[in-house]
Amino acid sequence: PPPGFQPESEESSCLLQRAVSVLQRSYLDSASQDSFQYSQAVLVENDVFLSELKAFAQAKEAAGYSQEELEETFAFLLFDNEEEVKEVCQAGLRVNSSSISVLGDPAKGVYISKYADCLHLRPWYHGKCGYIVICKLIKGKVKVVSGNYTNSYTCPSPGYDCHVTVSGNNVPSKISHCQAFEQSQYYVYEVSDGSAVERPRQICPYIVI
Repeated sequence: PPPGFQPESEESSCLLQRAVSVLQRSYLDSASQDSFQYSQAVLVENDVFLSELKAFAQAKEAAGYSQEELEETFAFLLFDNEEEVKEVCQAGLRVNSSSISVLGDPAKGVYISKYADCLHLRPWYHGKCGYIVICKLIKGKVKVVSGNYTNSYTCPSPGYDCHVTVSGNNVPSKISHCQAFEQSQYYVYEVSDGSAVERPRQICPYIVI
Protein backbone atom coordinates (compact mmCIF):
# COMPACT_ATOMS: atom_id res chain seq x y z
CA PRO A 1 0.00 0.00 0.00
CA PRO A 2 1.26 3.53 -0.75
CA PRO A 3 3.15 5.55 0.32
CA GLY A 4 6.16 5.37 1.85
CA PHE A 5 8.13 5.95 -1.17
CA GLN A 6 10.76 3.36 -1.96
CA PRO A 7 14.28 4.07 -3.22
CA GLU A 8 14.53 4.68 -6.97
CA SER A 9 14.64 1.48 -8.97
CA GLU A 10 14.26 0.55 -12.61
CA GLU A 11 10.67 -0.48 -11.92
CA SER A 12 9.75 2.76 -10.11
CA SER A 13 11.51 4.82 -12.80
CA CYS A 14 9.39 3.09 -15.45
CA LEU A 15 6.25 3.73 -13.40
CA LEU A 16 7.19 7.40 -13.04
CA GLN A 17 7.56 7.72 -16.83
CA ARG A 18 4.17 6.07 -17.33
CA ALA A 19 2.53 8.38 -14.78
CA VAL A 20 4.11 11.53 -16.20
CA SER A 21 2.97 10.52 -19.68
CA VAL A 22 -0.63 10.18 -18.42
CA LEU A 23 -0.44 13.58 -16.70
CA GLN A 24 1.08 15.39 -19.68
CA ARG A 25 -1.61 14.03 -22.01
CA SER A 26 -4.23 15.40 -19.63
CA TYR A 27 -3.31 19.08 -19.34
CA LEU A 28 -5.88 21.81 -19.96
CA ASP A 29 -3.22 24.45 -20.61
CA SER A 30 -0.38 23.64 -23.06
CA ALA A 31 1.94 25.89 -21.02
CA SER A 32 1.72 23.33 -18.21
CA GLN A 33 4.21 21.09 -20.08
CA ASP A 34 7.03 23.23 -18.64
CA SER A 35 5.40 24.14 -15.33
CA PHE A 36 5.46 20.95 -13.26
CA GLN A 37 8.16 18.66 -11.91
CA TYR A 38 7.31 15.13 -10.81
CA SER A 39 9.64 13.18 -8.56
CA GLN A 40 8.35 9.78 -7.47
CA ALA A 41 5.53 7.42 -8.38
CA VAL A 42 4.02 4.55 -6.40
CA LEU A 43 1.58 1.99 -7.73
CA VAL A 44 -1.61 1.68 -5.69
CA GLU A 45 -2.09 -2.03 -5.11
CA ASN A 46 -5.64 -2.56 -3.96
CA ASP A 47 -7.21 -5.71 -5.38
CA VAL A 48 -10.66 -4.81 -4.00
CA PHE A 49 -10.82 -1.64 -6.10
CA LEU A 50 -9.57 -3.40 -9.22
CA SER A 51 -12.05 -6.26 -8.89
CA GLU A 52 -14.92 -3.84 -8.25
CA LEU A 53 -13.98 -1.73 -11.28
CA LYS A 54 -14.06 -4.92 -13.36
CA ALA A 55 -17.38 -5.99 -11.81
CA PHE A 56 -18.86 -2.56 -12.57
CA ALA A 57 -17.75 -2.85 -16.22
CA GLN A 58 -19.18 -6.36 -16.53
CA ALA A 59 -22.52 -5.33 -15.02
CA LYS A 60 -22.82 -2.35 -17.34
CA GLU A 61 -21.79 -4.39 -20.37
CA ALA A 62 -24.56 -6.85 -19.51
CA ALA A 63 -26.93 -3.87 -19.28
CA GLY A 64 -26.09 -2.96 -22.88
CA TYR A 65 -23.51 -0.18 -22.44
CA SER A 66 -21.35 0.61 -25.48
CA GLN A 67 -17.58 0.04 -25.58
CA GLU A 68 -17.10 3.81 -25.52
CA GLU A 69 -19.14 4.07 -22.32
CA LEU A 70 -17.09 1.25 -20.77
CA GLU A 71 -13.70 2.64 -21.80
CA GLU A 72 -11.21 3.24 -18.99
CA THR A 73 -9.92 6.77 -18.78
CA PHE A 74 -7.93 8.71 -16.18
CA ALA A 75 -8.94 11.38 -13.69
CA PHE A 76 -7.02 13.15 -10.94
CA LEU A 77 -7.10 14.17 -7.29
CA LEU A 78 -4.72 16.55 -5.51
CA PHE A 79 -3.73 16.21 -1.84
CA ASP A 80 -1.43 18.28 0.32
CA ASN A 81 -0.32 15.55 2.70
CA GLU A 82 0.49 11.87 2.77
CA GLU A 83 -2.21 10.96 5.31
CA GLU A 84 -4.95 12.09 2.93
CA VAL A 85 -3.35 10.06 0.16
CA LYS A 86 -3.21 6.93 2.32
CA GLU A 87 -6.86 7.40 3.25
CA VAL A 88 -8.11 7.57 -0.34
CA CYS A 89 -5.83 4.71 -1.47
CA GLN A 90 -7.05 2.44 1.32
CA ALA A 91 -10.69 3.52 1.69
CA GLY A 92 -11.37 4.79 -1.84
CA LEU A 93 -12.98 8.01 -2.98
CA ARG A 94 -16.16 8.36 -0.94
CA VAL A 95 -19.19 10.62 -1.01
CA ASN A 96 -19.11 13.75 1.17
CA SER A 97 -15.49 14.38 0.19
CA SER A 98 -16.00 17.47 -2.00
CA SER A 99 -16.30 21.16 -1.16
CA ILE A 100 -18.07 21.89 -4.45
CA SER A 101 -21.61 21.03 -5.45
CA VAL A 102 -22.21 22.57 -8.89
CA LEU A 103 -22.81 19.26 -10.73
CA GLY A 104 -24.56 17.26 -8.06
CA ASP A 105 -25.11 16.65 -4.38
CA PRO A 106 -21.69 15.92 -2.79
CA ALA A 107 -23.46 13.61 -0.31
CA LYS A 108 -24.55 11.33 -3.17
CA GLY A 109 -21.51 11.28 -5.46
CA VAL A 110 -17.85 12.18 -5.79
CA TYR A 111 -15.98 14.84 -7.74
CA ILE A 112 -12.77 14.15 -9.64
CA SER A 113 -10.74 16.31 -12.03
CA LYS A 114 -10.59 15.76 -15.77
CA TYR A 115 -7.35 17.75 -16.18
CA ALA A 116 -4.03 17.09 -14.46
CA ASP A 117 -3.13 20.78 -14.19
CA CYS A 118 -6.47 22.03 -12.86
CA LEU A 119 -6.88 20.19 -9.57
CA HIS A 120 -8.02 22.78 -7.08
CA LEU A 121 -10.23 25.86 -6.81
CA ARG A 122 -7.08 27.97 -6.41
CA PRO A 123 -4.18 27.83 -8.89
CA TRP A 124 -0.80 26.34 -8.02
CA TYR A 125 1.77 28.89 -6.95
CA HIS A 126 5.50 28.66 -7.62
CA GLY A 127 7.14 26.19 -5.24
CA LYS A 128 3.92 24.44 -4.17
CA CYS A 129 4.22 20.70 -3.65
CA GLY A 130 1.58 18.03 -3.40
CA TYR A 131 0.53 14.49 -4.16
CA ILE A 132 -1.55 13.63 -7.21
CA VAL A 133 -3.56 10.43 -7.23
CA ILE A 134 -4.15 9.21 -10.77
CA CYS A 135 -7.36 7.19 -10.86
CA LYS A 136 -8.78 4.85 -13.45
CA LEU A 137 -12.32 5.90 -14.30
CA ILE A 138 -15.15 4.32 -16.25
CA LYS A 139 -17.52 7.20 -16.97
CA GLY A 140 -20.42 5.01 -18.11
CA LYS A 141 -23.46 6.94 -19.28
CA VAL A 142 -22.67 10.65 -19.05
CA LYS A 143 -25.30 13.37 -18.63
CA VAL A 144 -24.53 16.98 -19.47
CA VAL A 145 -26.00 19.30 -16.83
CA SER A 146 -25.99 23.04 -16.18
CA GLY A 147 -23.94 24.30 -13.25
CA ASN A 148 -26.18 24.59 -10.17
CA TYR A 149 -25.14 27.27 -7.68
CA THR A 150 -28.24 27.00 -5.47
CA ASN A 151 -28.67 25.16 -2.19
CA SER A 152 -31.04 22.61 -3.73
CA TYR A 153 -28.44 20.28 -5.17
CA THR A 154 -28.80 18.36 -8.41
CA CYS A 155 -29.45 14.67 -7.67
CA PRO A 156 -27.90 11.71 -9.51
CA SER A 157 -29.77 11.15 -12.78
CA PRO A 158 -31.56 7.79 -13.11
CA GLY A 159 -29.96 5.68 -15.83
CA TYR A 160 -26.70 7.64 -15.78
CA ASP A 161 -23.39 7.30 -13.94
CA CYS A 162 -21.69 10.69 -14.35
CA HIS A 163 -22.49 14.39 -14.75
CA VAL A 164 -20.34 16.89 -16.65
CA THR A 165 -21.04 20.57 -17.34
CA VAL A 166 -22.31 21.95 -20.61
CA SER A 167 -18.89 23.51 -21.25
CA GLY A 168 -16.85 20.65 -19.77
CA ASN A 169 -15.34 19.56 -23.11
CA ASN A 170 -14.38 23.07 -24.11
CA VAL A 171 -13.30 25.12 -21.10
CA PRO A 172 -12.87 28.74 -22.28
CA SER A 173 -9.37 30.16 -21.84
CA LYS A 174 -10.62 33.50 -20.52
CA ILE A 175 -12.43 32.24 -17.41
CA SER A 176 -10.99 32.19 -13.90
CA HIS A 177 -9.07 29.22 -12.53
CA CYS A 178 -11.89 28.57 -10.05
CA GLN A 179 -14.47 28.40 -12.86
CA ALA A 180 -12.17 26.24 -15.00
CA PHE A 181 -11.81 23.80 -12.10
CA GLU A 182 -15.57 23.59 -11.53
CA GLN A 183 -16.33 23.20 -15.24
CA SER A 184 -13.80 20.40 -15.75
CA GLN A 185 -14.99 18.09 -12.97
CA TYR A 186 -16.59 14.70 -13.32
CA TYR A 187 -19.38 14.13 -10.82
CA VAL A 188 -19.51 10.35 -10.50
CA TYR A 189 -22.09 8.29 -8.64
CA GLU A 190 -23.53 4.83 -8.32
CA VAL A 191 -27.10 4.17 -7.22
CA SER A 192 -28.13 0.82 -5.75
CA ASP A 193 -31.64 -0.03 -4.53
CA GLY A 194 -32.63 3.62 -4.81
CA SER A 195 -29.84 5.08 -2.68
CA ALA A 196 -26.37 6.39 -3.45
CA VAL A 197 -23.43 4.03 -2.90
CA GLU A 198 -20.86 5.44 -0.47
CA ARG A 199 -17.92 4.56 -2.73
CA PRO A 200 -18.71 4.37 -6.46
CA ARG A 201 -16.99 1.31 -7.96
CA GLN A 202 -16.15 3.02 -11.25
CA ILE A 203 -13.24 5.00 -9.74
CA CYS A 204 -10.05 3.10 -8.89
CA PRO A 205 -6.93 4.81 -7.41
CA TYR A 206 -4.04 3.76 -9.67
CA ILE A 207 -0.79 5.70 -9.16
CA VAL A 208 0.36 8.24 -6.58
CA ILE A 209 2.86 10.77 -7.89
